[in-house]
Amino acid sequence: MDNGLTHFDGEGNAVMVDVSGKPMTVRTAVARGSIRVGPAVMKAVLEGSVKKGDVLGVARVAGIMGVKQTASLIPMCHTLLVRKCSVDFVTDEENGVITAVCTVKTEGQTGVEMEALTGVTVTLLTIYDMCKAIDKTMELTDIRLVEKSGGKSGHFVNPVEKEVGRS
Repeated sequence: MDNGLTHFDGEGNAVMVDVSGKPMTVRTAVARGSIRVGPAVMKAVLEGSVKKGDVLGVARVAGIMGVKQTASLIPMCHTLLVRKCSVDFVTDEENGVITAVCTVKTEGQTGVEMEALTGVTVTLLTIYDMCKAIDKTMELTDIRLVEKSGGKSGHFVNPVEKEVGRS
């Protein structure tokens, strides 16, 4: 049974992909996601007045921790030695949007897309957690891989990013 999916064997059983024969290459992935917040949350985040502390600072650390725990959360992910991880923010006060961008880099035999996506998602969930006492209607949105490089499939830029001019 060859369905082209790499996480299944010939009988359809879930397996971790064997990457032992792949060459070591530098691999980078960037993921982006946003959280829509109301004016009270935005004001509290920007002023640093959220009772639980520095929301963006804590969310940045949580995102980095999320990257390092990806293999524990996603069953078929390989444990990777992360060489670089950063989480950056763009706040759009007028539209009530906080965007997080997570960049992950390694040198290895498999990519870091899942790590970047996990990092950005944990970052946004942390913002929600820290601000939910102010407003529970926040919405996580537009989580996606922006770009990846390295490995057999080479460089990829998400066409959605090209359309909105973000890459």
